[in-house]
Amino acid sequence: MRNWNGGFMAKRMLDCYASDFQKFTKEDLLESILKSEGRIIACETIGTLQPMLGNVTNAEFVAAMGADILLLNMFDVINPVVNALPEVEPENTVVMLKRLTGRPIGINLEPVEEGEEGETEPMWKMSPGRRATVENAVRAAEMGVDMILLTGNPGMGVSNPAIIETLKRYKEAVGDKVILAAGKMHAAGILSEAAENIMTEGDVISFVKAGADIILLPAPGTVPGITVEYARRLVACAHRLGAMTITAIGTSQEGADTDTMKRLALMCKMTGTDIHHLGDAGYGGMSLPENILAYSTAIRGIRHTYHRMAASIER
Repeated sequence: MRNWNGGFMAKRMLDCYASDFQKFTKEDLLESILKSEGRIIACETIGTLQPMLGNVTNAEFVAAMGADILLLNMFDVINPVVNALPEVEPENTVVMLKRLTGRPIGINLEPVEEGEEGETEPMWKMSPGRRATVENAVRAAEMGVDMILLTGNPGMGVSNPAIIETLKRYKEAVGDKVILAAGKMHAAGILSEAAENIMTEGDVISFVKAGADIILLPAPGTVPGITVEYARRLVACAHRLGAMTITAIGTSQEGADTDTMKRLALMCKMTGTDIHHLGDAGYGGMSLPENILAYSTAIRGIRHTYHRMAASIER
C-alpha cells in the first residue's frame, strides 16, 4: 500500500538480489516495488506449454531477459506442471523456480464456479487447482507463492463481482502472507465487461475495499477504448485508496514488434502505474524475449535492464 508509515527499510526492487527477496515479508515486497517508481516488470509464462528453449523453463528465460516478478498462468496448485523444470516434489515446484531464478513468484487463480465456465478453447479448460478457492489460496501460500492475481483467461467467464467476493475471502485467509492483486486485462468472456467497462473507478474502489493490494487493468492501447487518460484515472483512483497498480498487456501484443512495445511501455509509464505486465502470448507461453528487453529499456534504461539481467542468483 502507498500510505507507508516509514517503518519498513526494504530496498527498492531495482537494486534487489535473490538474497533480498528471500528475506522479504509481504510488506517489504510491496514497499520495494513502490520505491522503484514505476520501473518494475512482471512477465507471465505458461508452464504447461513447450518452453521456447526446449530444456529451459519459460520462467527462467523471462528472468534472464530482465523480468523482476514471475507470474505463472495456468498454474495448478494441486497438480503443478512447469515443463523443463528439474524433477522436484510437486509441493516444492515454486521453491525450485525461486532457486533457479531468484525472483518473487505470483500465480493466476480464476474465480469461476464449477460448471459456470464460458466457451473457451481446450487449452484454457479449467482444472481444480486453478480455481480461486480458499483452499487453493492457502495451498499456494504454503508452496511459497508471493502474489495471487485474481483474473480470468480468455472466455472463462470471470466477472468483477466474482473477483470482489473472492478477494473478501482471500483477505481473511491469506491476506497477511500473500500480496493480493485483482483485475482484468481483457473481457475474459464477460461481454458486458468489455472495452471501457472492463475496469471502472467503481470496480477499483470495490476491489480495494475487498482487500486488493494491487489493481490490474489493461494497458492503454491494448483494449478498445482504454486510452492513456482512461487508464490514468484508474491508476490515480487506486493510488488515492492506498493500492498499487499493474498495467497489463494481455491481448497477444506481447508478440508485436519492438517499436509497438516501446510505445506501449511509455504510455503505461504515463498512467503512473507501479508494475508493467507482459503477457504469455508471444509465440505461446511467454512474451517474445526481444520485447521484454525493448520494454525494459524504455521504462528504466539500459543500466537497470542489464543489472537485472546480469545479477547472479547467488548474490
